[in-house]
Amino acid sequence: MAKKPKEAVEGEETGASVKRKMPPKPALIGGAVAILVLLGGGGYYFATKKAVEQVSKVDSKKVGSIDLPDMVINLAGSSGQEKSQFLKLKLSLEVSDPKIVPEITPMLPRVQDTFQVFMRELRPSDLEGSAGLYRLKEELMRRVNVAVYPHKIDAVNFKEMIVQ
Repeated sequence: MAKKPKEAVEGEETGASVKRKMPPKPALIGGAVAILVLLGGGGYYFATKKAVEQVSKVDSKKVGSIDLPDMVINLAGSSGQEKSQFLKLKLSLEVSDPKIVPEITPMLPRVQDTFQVFMRELRPSDLEGSAGLYRLKEELMRRVNVAVYPHKIDAVNFKEMIVQ
């Protein structure tokens, strides 16, 4: 006669029941890293998408530009220096509203005079390096805004600059 299988008592595990095993630690770490990479990639995508939208909004804005005539300025030399040095500049003024360009254009002789008086006192050492050019640009922008008041110039752009 064949034996009858024992009935499982409640709370007791039989050999046929499956035990739950925890996945190995490297798999958990790999899964966590994958989730972090996906979250980081999504964040990067949405951040750059927003930045591109902001840049396109700025680019779509119309700006006006006013070209100034070429200027050649004799730079101030140090005492005892025989050879004169010159600065040749081509500048343009940038305004945020193109409608005010015709209002600023008649003021350009005043702007040029302001620039000439200031730059005549510059030494070649004042224009060395990017820091010197940045200071020159900021000073020119301050002076042009005084000259064209009540209008406002947003930027002074160097088109060409030669120190000889």
